[in-house]
Amino acid sequence: MLLRKIKTPGLSHLSYLVGSGGKAAVIDPRRDCDIYLETARAEGMEISHIFETHRNEDLVSGAPILASMTEAEVFHGPNAGGDVVYAATTREGDRFEIGQLAIEVIETPGHTDDHVAFALYDTEYPDGAVGVFTGDALFVGDVGRTDFYPDRKREVAGLLFDSLRKILALGDQTIIYPAHGAGSVCGSGMAEREFSTVGHERKNNPRLQIESREEFIDTKVNENHYQPPYFRLMERLNLEGGDPAPRVLKPRMLSLSELDDCSATHWIDVREPMAYASGHFPGSMNLPVGMIPAFAGWFVGEEDSILLIASDESQLAAATEHLVRIALDNILGGYSGVVPAAAAGKSMEQIPMIETGKVRKRLEEGRGNWTLLDVRDADERSEVSIDGSQHIYVGELNDRWQELDKARHYTLMCASGMRATVAAGWLASRGFGKLDIYLGSMGAWKASQGEN
Repeated sequence: MLLRKIKTPGLSHLSYLVGSGGKAAVIDPRRDCDIYLETARAEGMEISHIFETHRNEDLVSGAPILASMTEAEVFHGPNAGGDVVYAATTREGDRFEIGQLAIEVIETPGHTDDHVAFALYDTEYPDGAVGVFTGDALFVGDVGRTDFYPDRKREVAGLLFDSLRKILALGDQTIIYPAHGAGSVCGSGMAEREFSTVGHERKNNPRLQIESREEFIDTKVNENHYQPPYFRLMERLNLEGGDPAPRVLKPRMLSLSELDDCSATHWIDVREPMAYASGHFPGSMNLPVGMIPAFAGWFVGEEDSILLIASDESQLAAATEHLVRIALDNILGGYSGVVPAAAAGKSMEQIPMIETGKVRKRLEEGRGNWTLLDVRDADERSEVSIDGSQHIYVGELNDRWQELDKARHYTLMCASGMRATVAAGWLASRGFGKLDIYLGSMGAWKASQGEN
């Protein structure tokens, strides 16, 4: 018997391979899906079933691709907002046997209308579920977001409340297997652990402590979430079925002379913020490798082409892997070696970093042509902010940069300086020349005041 969790770094996506008696099922596979086939074969198993908990918004499903590789049938819940062309519809009470294991379908709408959970049973020990694949309905420490239907906010929040009660009814012994872990855009309160039980969540999950349906609805409606533009692309591809991932997840290396002829829509520098700020190609933006899953989909469109700039080839490969998983894989090439390029006379730009003392002095002086621009999310800013600062969430600068004045001087800040560098790089790529970054940002500001 086999149950293997497969984690996708960056997206914090969790998928699963479960099997018995020579057969196996995959739950919520990612686009680069060779890993499921390789793992099953190594265990002497054949993938016979593929289950999707819902139409994902944050990554391309690998279900149709894996189905073509294995001839396994794909199953998806009802009410997906269109036909999931590569899947059969499964409904409440459907049961699938895989060797000694059985999987039963529970309709759990709320996060999305098509959401289902899959309860896992061991037929040799039939008294209660062993586990449940909860998708984006229930996480470790949090529950799913309910903001995808703005015209039905209270209705869908109520549906999630009801769905969670179905999952809780499986019993405290039931192990939960969610589709995401901490760091995912699908929830902000997830625990660092990726293991839990229904019983533990019943006692400790803050959202499950809310017993009143109306109070739960009020709480969910008042949550703040952001929806990157690429969510719409993921939703469409996960109805139609996305193409397989490129076989080689590393861009073609360009020479320094070839850079002049590169017509990519975006030059994306994936080095760390300090390296980017110290020197970068004019017109390039900064998306450090680890921040690509969260922010690339805000700034890069489906039809856009990309040039990647990195410190080395391993960084290029990691960046490509992240982009492929959200279908932003129109990568024209990659280049590593910014320092040698500068030594060869290639033009470079810098974005200064400033410290707390300078920020405080500017605030005290009330400079008329200067703005401290806070790019944290709304929840962070509601907890603590710097008087006199302006707020635009970093992702929303994809369009709202047009509200800003290129003749004005902006200092970008966030919690530490990471997102501030992303924001500054984006503005620099849009032609803003009077920029600097608050090094340490809110963390440094609080430390200067003796706060923890």
